[in-house]
Amino acid sequence: MAEEILAKIGALDEKKDFNRSRFFRGITLPPSRAAADSESPPEANSLPGDVVISGGIWQRGKTIFDVADDLKEGDVILKGANALDLQRKRAAIYIGHPQGGTIAVALQAVVGRRVRLLLPVGLEKRIHGDLDDLAEILNEPGAQGPRLFPVPGQVFTEIDALAALTGAKAVLVAGGGVGGAEGSVRLAVKGEPQQEEAAEILLQSLLHEPSFVPGQTP
Repeated sequence: MAEEILAKIGALDEKKDFNRSRFFRGITLPPSRAAADSESPPEANSLPGDVVISGGIWQRGKTIFDVADDLKEGDVILKGANALDLQRKRAAIYIGHPQGGTIAVALQAVVGRRVRLLLPVGLEKRIHGDLDDLAEILNEPGAQGPRLFPVPGQVFTEIDALAALTGAKAVLVAGGGVGGAEGSVRLAVKGEPQQEEAAEILLQSLLHEPSFVPGQTP
């Protein structure tokens, strides 16, 4: 999403100072990859993990920590999530930082100053059950691993994206696969003929989008 927005405002140029494979804060890798794979050497990664845009200008090098106190109503924060309760349209975020990480800082602006929080999250992250109950399990003293933080915000999935871009309605009907399709989902799409055609064109254009491979040089 950061790449698409930067392209829209004309911030991607020949300097190639945005590299999608080195843009993340916290990442889940398969056991077959060493933990070191998630670490980018400083000389190879000038991205801080955030993209800050003000007045249509990319504020290179700035992070949420630099601008959180200045955010106000009308500003928007986009934050990915790790768990999705599709039925209740809620999302939760893994917390590895002892002070709550970037979401803890962002929520000061969201709750304190009515800054809008969008939570773009893929349907492959859907869970079964109530996020508050799951958070209670993971956050219990003595538990191991990341904590779980259900957050207030507008959940935005592939279903919402299709509706916003084409007007078509979609429903999740299946998921999974092999050979690189393990995290895939299948959607049934319905709408007016022109909406269905627009949805098909959009989805076809995404089929060959490059996979996200952290640490890979473009």
